[in-house]
Amino acid sequence: MNMDKIMKQAQKMQAQMAKVQEELAGEKVEGSAGGGMVTVTANGQGDVVGVRIDPEVMKGDDVEMLEDLVLAAVNEALRRSKELAAERMGRITGGLGSMGLF
Repeated sequence: MNMDKIMKQAQKMQAQMAKVQEELAGEKVEGSAGGGMVTVTANGQGDVVGVRIDPEVMKGDDVEMLEDLVLAAVNEALRRSKELAAERMGRITGGLGSMGLF
């Protein structure tokens, strides 16, 4: 392969990756805890964009439990966000990202 062709392919891949990043901003994933008592929504870029807490959780005085539920839901939402991003980027890079090249 000549260098010009490699550069064009790299530019094409970079443009595709930028498009996917933009699309991921509009994608939503959820993580929940406590049987759905706490639900956290994140976008495909890993930003938490919403938190929903069932009012029943607030009836108790167990603040520690609520904190644990929120933390668990956030972690699940962020894990799902990373998985979504990796899957979408993997379509473009064909596994190159997992080798540390991107």
